[in-house]
Amino acid sequence: MILTPLDRGTLPDKLAAFGYAVAGHLLARAVFERIGATWTADGAFELSTDAQHHAQALDLCKSFGFGTIDIDPHDYFTWDGQAVATRVEASLLVHEIGHYQSAAPARRTIIDFALGGGPETGRKAEANAVRAVSDLQADIEEGMASLLGILWEAELGQSAVPAFLEQNWLENETSDHNIRHFLKMTTFLASHGLIDAAGRPTRNLRQEDDSQFVAGWQRLG
Repeated sequence: MILTPLDRGTLPDKLAAFGYAVAGHLLARAVFERIGATWTADGAFELSTDAQHHAQALDLCKSFGFGTIDIDPHDYFTWDGQAVATRVEASLLVHEIGHYQSAAPARRTIIDFALGGGPETGRKAEANAVRAVSDLQADIEEGMASLLGILWEAELGQSAVPAFLEQNWLENETSDHNIRHFLKMTTFLASHGLIDAAGRPTRNLRQEDDSQFVAGWQRLG
């Protein structure tokens, strides 16, 4: 959820300022331009509930080999190791694709990718019981999945800005910390082959296990 409410009238300036702040980093600029290009002046602030958008996201899930289960994740799991709960917005479906791509191979078949129960997961105790990563690693993968999912929305021709706002990439606007984090995340995604040089999401899956994952993130500074 958006931590600090945004005014529609100020958003174009905030997006422009963010774009200017990342302009010197070719990859980050490409990623942000791909997201920003989906925004229109009358665009919605809320995540899409359009049935066509949901169908597109569901087809994308299936193209990655996901099983699907017609259930609200609040009554189940978001990802049960084989299937995704589908009674969610399109944005949350593509977010699960981001998690699938970002997870270590051994964790792709574990409930909620062994990250512990997420905000939408209802059966949190069971999800938490199979958690297998540190808080830091979970945060890193959450960021990877977030940005990948947003880029998949752009790739599908849907507005990616509501999820960019909802997942608080603009929360601290152009602060040094926020911009460094965005640059670092785009670099890390590219290092795992999950986005290309043009900032587009690939269909690659992370191949690295967890043993050196956090160290790789920390080496980026």
